[in-house]
Amino acid sequence: MPEPIKFTIDGQQVEAAPGQTILQAALEAGIYIPYLCYFPNMKPYGACRTCVVDTEAGGRKMTLASCTATPMPDMVVETKNESVSELRRGIIELLMSEHPHGCLTCHRIELCGPQDVCQRHVDVTDRCTICPKNERCELKDTVRSVELDLRTPLNYNRRDLPIHADDPLYDRDYNLCIVCARCVRVCDEVRGDTALTLTSRSGVSLVGTSHGTSLMESGCEFCGACIDVCPTGALVEREYKWEKASRQVTTTCTNCAVGCQMIAEVNRFDKVIRFRGDVNGAPNLGQACFKGKFGYDYPNHRSRLKRPYFRKGGILTNATTEDALAAAATALSKYSPDEIAVIASPRGSNEDNFIAQKFARTVLKTNNVDSAHNFIDDMTKHIAERWDIEHTKRSIWDIEDAKSVMVVSGNPTEDQNVLAVPVKRAAKRGAKIVVIDQRETELTRYADVWLRPRIGTAHMAVMGIV
Repeated sequence: MPEPIKFTIDGQQVEAAPGQTILQAALEAGIYIPYLCYFPNMKPYGACRTCVVDTEAGGRKMTLASCTATPMPDMVVETKNESVSELRRGIIELLMSEHPHGCLTCHRIELCGPQDVCQRHVDVTDRCTICPKNERCELKDTVRSVELDLRTPLNYNRRDLPIHADDPLYDRDYNLCIVCARCVRVCDEVRGDTALTLTSRSGVSLVGTSHGTSLMESGCEFCGACIDVCPTGALVEREYKWEKASRQVTTTCTNCAVGCQMIAEVNRFDKVIRFRGDVNGAPNLGQACFKGKFGYDYPNHRSRLKRPYFRKGGILTNATTEDALAAAATALSKYSPDEIAVIASPRGSNEDNFIAQKFARTVLKTNNVDSAHNFIDDMTKHIAERWDIEHTKRSIWDIEDAKSVMVVSGNPTEDQNVLAVPVKRAAKRGAKIVVIDQRETELTRYADVWLRPRIGTAHMAVMGIV
């Protein structure tokens, strides 16, 4: 195993793994360096230059972008000296020249409420209070960390671009865009798509759709990855757009079998207002699909049961958990184990279903256990018998390193969207993709071979190949 690289940041000894950048090593060591274009699981880009640092190694002094520069042994890195701080302020001031900043640079930001009249007479459109990402804006945190002066030497030039609200699920306001290209890069590098791209308007770089005038025409899957990485309010969910979260809960998405780890944002009324992928989640590495990202509102439904009830005379009455469990135990005791069956919820996680079958077999003494969404077709049975294996213990992200991938009678782009991501990334790396399906799915566009057997004979085609 290669030895870690030892160097210092602001006088603190730091170790970096080979291939790590200065910024990545600093973040792992708990040292904050302002940044805007960097994001975990994406390639270094160096667009914003906010993360500049002074370095000295081998007698040479340089000012580098820490998100792209790798450390050298015994390198000395300075992140807070006067020259770096002044350079960083100048870079942020350039960003502020095209971004509303009436509140970002104001020393009263902690005292001023959203309904207060601005004592500096700043235009309403220049205030953070009208931004849907006001309480979760990375740009605000970065600007405040560099402590800009109240008045900047550069004039603010509003772009006056229309807000794109013609596509479903989320809005795009490029007046708030800082062109960090995170959204474009996550769509290309991580998702394997090209729905967004960098465009030019009067010689100025902007973000836009790569094909057509809408996300629908551009082939967007509406996975929401671009929203999750956007550091400003340029891309925001339309539902609960103005809601403020009071706490976050780590949970598991149960819309499909991938088991994506998600972070649910909950408001003070215990209402789920946003879902985003957990970058530390092993199953999905921060990714989600349109169902997981936007299909989270069912826990908020008014018909959802939040407590036990007894039905007496056709009317539901409140009950305590102890009374409900006692009544269920009394009713079940009248039946033998062979007369009892346990049906698990299709929205249950693997852990939920494990507990359900454990309860059925050890407490109720019955083997009549099933899931409402359980089905095994002939093809799965034949492959399991042929290879003597019913499932794999490998991660879905190992597919990315495969030399060939065969997809049989499946449409993972729609059914298990995150599962399709490593398949498309494998195709970009040169893997051979074989699709056996009567339907034309998105993966057929990536396929080197597309076989279309007669309906109901896909398993015969697979068995003939393997």
